[in-house]
Amino acid sequence: MSPASRLRNKKSNNHPFVVSFRLVCLAFFGAIGMTFLFLACALPVYQNNWNPFIVIVFYILAPIPLALSKRAISNGASNTALDVGIFLMACLMVSAFGLPIVLAHSGVIMWGAAGLVLAGNVVIFMTMWAYFVMFANEDVDYSMW
Repeated sequence: MSPASRLRNKKSNNHPFVVSFRLVCLAFFGAIGMTFLFLACALPVYQNNWNPFIVIVFYILAPIPLALSKRAISNGASNTALDVGIFLMACLMVSAFGLPIVLAHSGVIMWGAAGLVLAGNVVIFMTMWAYFVMFANEDVDYSMW
């Protein structure tokens, strides 16, 4: 069996190295997104204003509706639960993108800081999306580590 065909094998996707590599990549991109957020708050150019850090609440709350709706579907609920979870997650994501724009428009933060927060939002929410895509199947056995 060639190495390329082994990589395409479905069982090789659950190999502990592959799972841990995915987790390391997710952690790396999460750290990059948080770095953008910290730079938007802590740089002296942007007046050491920590108001943009409020978006961390959206980072914490955004995946909860989708996780709960996926759990409800696994218990036999209809697809309506998934639709509601996706809708609530989208509302929280739009709020996370809108808050720095509103803060910058009202003069609470500078536009450069708002740009850094928006860049951090893109990276963090893409990391969340990647997590839900990578670990969508529940076949990953974490006890293999």
